[in-house]
Amino acid sequence: MVKVIGVDEFGGPEMLKAFDIPARPVSAGEVRVDVSAAAVSPTDTIHRSGGRAELLQKDPPPYVPGMDVAGVISEIGEGVDHVAVGDSVMGIVAPTASHGGYSASIVLPARSVSLAPKGATAAEASTLPMNGLTAQYALDLLDLPKGATLAVTGAAGAFGGYMVQLGVHRGLHVIADSSEADEALVRSLGAHDIVRRGDDVAERIRALVPDGVDGLADGSIQNELVLPAVRDNGGFATVRGFQGPSERGITLHQVWVREYATELEKLDELRALTESGKVTLRVAATFPADNAAEAHRVLEAGGTRGRCVITF
Repeated sequence: MVKVIGVDEFGGPEMLKAFDIPARPVSAGEVRVDVSAAAVSPTDTIHRSGGRAELLQKDPPPYVPGMDVAGVISEIGEGVDHVAVGDSVMGIVAPTASHGGYSASIVLPARSVSLAPKGATAAEASTLPMNGLTAQYALDLLDLPKGATLAVTGAAGAFGGYMVQLGVHRGLHVIADSSEADEALVRSLGAHDIVRRGDDVAERIRALVPDGVDGLADGSIQNELVLPAVRDNGGFATVRGFQGPSERGITLHQVWVREYATELEKLDELRALTESGKVTLRVAATFPADNAAEAHRVLEAGGTRGRCVITF
């Protein structure tokens, strides 16, 4: 049996509790990870509260959140050669029913798992896969040439921070929003220009780039409020399914990280960039698995910089 943290009724953080479920066998092309740490994301709180109840309730509970894990390989299936038993790894999880990252042990496609960055703790490594791959996917969809301008909202957050660092790595001129309190953090991530966050952030960006930026990644989910910051025929990366209406020929790119859930090469690139110092891992706080409810409360209270992580 495997210990997991999930819900059998949707609701607030207090609904999270421990369950024991049968361990899944490892098939060809899969690995088993004994999980040391699982990062907590806003997607997890939607999962817990019933935002996806219609989809989840096709299967029996418990419903286990979690899209990021880090731990140690304990078993590998046939055909897996990039990791071995005993390796410290990180992985991305596409949660379905009782299959989620808040698990003491989990079976994943081998291509969803890479070596963890050298020198990183399990808690640190667990913060990278989902947000890092989301940022990779957003940049790939925007497909901006070197020297192009990229605006990032929510730059102090986990996704936004990776967007800033990866954008700089790709040779883009990055304009990031920030509160006064977060300005030093956002500047340390490498942003070339910083504008004050808020409902008028599009005007502040246009003051720097009168014709509008080539692309924008909307980590703060401001949708139509920040669309005016983008130039005619530019790109807008949305991580929560914003459908528009668009304007002035701007392309709305829907960034669903499940599309990159088995992009091993992208995940391994994130590992290498972390080891070289180009990507920074940020843990806000850690919580024992049995206190996962508190991790959700802290996240939903807002203001965390870095990820909350539950540990097994």
